[in-house]
Amino acid sequence: MAFSLLSPIPSSTSLSFTLSAITASNNASSSSSLYSLYHPKGTLRTRTATSFFGASGNLRIDSMADNYNRQLVCRIGGCGGGGELDDMDECEIQRIGNQDEDDEEFIQTNISSAASPDRWDVLGLGQAMVDFSGVVDDEFLEKLGLEKGTRKLINHEERGKLLQAMDGCSYKAAAGGSLSNTLVALARLGSQSIGDRPLNVAMAGSIGGDPLGSFYGTKLRRANVNFLSAPIKDGTTGTVIVLTTPDAQRTMLAYQGTSSVVNYDSCLASLIAKTNVFVVEGYLFELPDTIRTITKACEEAHRNGALVAVTASDVSCIERHYDDFWDIVGNYADIVFANSDEARAFCHFSAEESPISATRYMSHFVPFVSVTDGINGSYIGVKGEAIYIPPSPCVPVDTCGAGDAYASGILYGILRGVSDLKGMGDMAATIAATVVGQQGTRLRVQDAVDLARSHAFRLNGSGVRTDLGS
Repeated sequence: MAFSLLSPIPSSTSLSFTLSAITASNNASSSSSLYSLYHPKGTLRTRTATSFFGASGNLRIDSMADNYNRQLVCRIGGCGGGGELDDMDECEIQRIGNQDEDDEEFIQTNISSAASPDRWDVLGLGQAMVDFSGVVDDEFLEKLGLEKGTRKLINHEERGKLLQAMDGCSYKAAAGGSLSNTLVALARLGSQSIGDRPLNVAMAGSIGGDPLGSFYGTKLRRANVNFLSAPIKDGTTGTVIVLTTPDAQRTMLAYQGTSSVVNYDSCLASLIAKTNVFVVEGYLFELPDTIRTITKACEEAHRNGALVAVTASDVSCIERHYDDFWDIVGNYADIVFANSDEARAFCHFSAEESPISATRYMSHFVPFVSVTDGINGSYIGVKGEAIYIPPSPCVPVDTCGAGDAYASGILYGILRGVSDLKGMGDMAATIAATVVGQQGTRLRVQDAVDLARSHAFRLNGSGVRTDLGS
């Protein structure tokens, strides 16, 4: 069957594509649970995927419209005397970012025993930063000379002045970042409560040996995502201050702190050596000298049979570090995940080019490409062809975090052995739609359980092989 370059592949079409789960023993020396697909040239390589949906997947914000009876919110004036985070202890930070409604529900009885499994199903490498989100008016931004809707890097002194100016404003803290959103959603989809082997999910990055670093690790552990990097002594954990105006526009001020340094060492190498899927967050390309860490980490991943996924993260990030991105994507990436604008940036296409064309073009160089296009749906590209995934219907409430949820759906499908790309994409789109239809950026525990059960039933019922072996 011939396919037009101007139209997606019909959903009924079956590509010549192999995606299989190879279950092995839990011996740490074995390359267990590998996921294989065919390179466009026909050689067998190991692959996996993650994705973004809709907007660029920028640093996230939890909506301040959440029910206040489920979130403890304090005022800066009562937490840090003038707003400098360095003066706060962990208890004060915990009061600001008190556990969400799902934290207690999701703490597993076997969490301590799951802390060091023989192999990690997924290990993400990304920026570990604490989000402080608050609601302000336009006048507040004007007084500080901030351009609404932009993202800006700030230094330590600027952060202190900004928080001092926010004295009296309500705000909320969370373990932030698009990568952490994806990993938390994946852990919830793969929770033991579903009845299958729980997925072992972890993250590595840089945090300081300060209360904010302790807060970050604690929040992820409560969601069954193990943060494995040791804190840097005397380091300062990075923060993102997200200011939301009444028109729902978000202005983000990022202080990178210790998060700007991600080193490759023996500890990270040993973690990658026992990982099945290694995910690199695109924002890391913006950090000085990090490309060396990414390169060594990807080399170690392939040496040990792991799959390498690279997220695009942001159009401007791709444009500023185009050569570095392609050095990694061209030599190591098994999967690339981008939205339509990011895919066009990768291809040097104009805005008039369709996301289908970008998907197909990239899939000549990368074996598996996921390109999302907001309310228009998404595409999965393999061997120069593209499968169209229609959007899942929902009543939109908050689109922030949709891409992170979509990514978790793709990863979940891979890890559970789903071999039908259309079914995998439909599952990811449904998970994204669930997050779009709620306040907040993270997939809720019960929603995750229901979605995993529902799609396992549908995929099995349709005759698609779903390997849930341990």
